[in-house]
Amino acid sequence: MKYFIYIIAGFLLSSGVFAHGMSDADKQKILDAGHLQYFELGASHMLSGYDHLLFLFGVIFFLTKFKDIVKFITAFTLGHSITLVFATVYTIQANYFLIDAVIALTVIYKGFDNLDGFKKYLNTVSPNLLLMVFTFGLIHGFGLSTRLQQLPLPKEGLILKILSFNVGVEVGQVFALTAMLLILAGWRKTKSFQRFSNAMNFGLILLGSLLFLMQLHGFSHTAFPDDFPLNRDDHYHAHNEAESPDPLRNYKKNILNEENTHQHGSDKPHAH
Repeated sequence: MKYFIYIIAGFLLSSGVFAHGMSDADKQKILDAGHLQYFELGASHMLSGYDHLLFLFGVIFFLTKFKDIVKFITAFTLGHSITLVFATVYTIQANYFLIDAVIALTVIYKGFDNLDGFKKYLNTVSPNLLLMVFTFGLIHGFGLSTRLQQLPLPKEGLILKILSFNVGVEVGQVFALTAMLLILAGWRKTKSFQRFSNAMNFGLILLGSLLFLMQLHGFSHTAFPDDFPLNRDDHYHAHNEAESPDPLRNYKKNILNEENTHQHGSDKPHAH
């Protein structure tokens, strides 16, 4: 099980993790898109939404009764549907790095709660879980809305297209939950579940912390761009080239070219 955590951590630390946002391909595809395209986008966004999926995994980790699963997932779905629709319709926006950082905190919270951390470490009763899941659903829905608002959304028929996107999110969520429940159902029958369940929830805390730091890192570049040597586009490309021996080689060339151009320009003979 520890290897599973290492694999996920490696994925989160890779440059591809930033693909959770809306890509240029998504923006191009959504121009004049119909309800089916919004549905597909919602489903794919949920299935690639590692932060949403980690939180849901924590929510259902110890749930064995079908009615309990339905109750908690309904609370989460209701919460994120409310903020997704209303925040998008009324163009309520916030820095998406900050919102995703808060979503990462919900992952940490769920891992801590699953470890009975409130009783063990804080000597208190944990808050009502159903209420917390609904509240966190509101936050996750706002995160979905900030991503959706990155697209060139139409004014006509906007509400129906948002709803199509939301239905896609729900369908993607059902597929992801089905896979999680099947894995957990099989795992609970083995002796390793008792031995590694705590490790898995500590893993949720670790992964949530990594996500939190990554999102704060992204926020620092958008909020304080003058404090960094590379502009936003160069920094993005530098992250994508992080696996190369010299990820900034292209930028060194650009800087040298600019310096050479400047020097040649200043060395031009003066007119007599």
